[in-house]
Amino acid sequence: MSDLVPLVQAHCLPRRGVEHRLGEARIRELLPEIPGWELAEHGRALTKTFPFEDYYRTMAFVNALAYLAHREDHHPDLGVHYDRCVVRFSTHDVGGLSENDFICAAKADALAA
Repeated sequence: MSDLVPLVQAHCLPRRGVEHRLGEARIRELLPEIPGWELAEHGRALTKTFPFEDYYRTMAFVNALAYLAHREDHHPDLGVHYDRCVVRFSTHDVGGLSENDFICAAKADALAA
């Protein structure tokens, strides 16, 4: 991924193997580009809670995010509740965070906006 392309406009690429796991310095560079997201599991995952007014809006977001995840071939773990959705991204095939997690986090933010 080029640093000149905004995360929300980038697309996921297949990432397998520890060589694609982001180091702490790169994670710290990318984190400000996705406000509200937090590091979890000792820096191995990104999480964010998206609040909504009701179940219908929550499910609309979940369905849109499912479509996005399918299109990017990068799937989050979701905690779906009446008025919120907890989203967690991590790249299992690299054992932590990859650029794909940051790309999809930015796209999730755009969906909720």
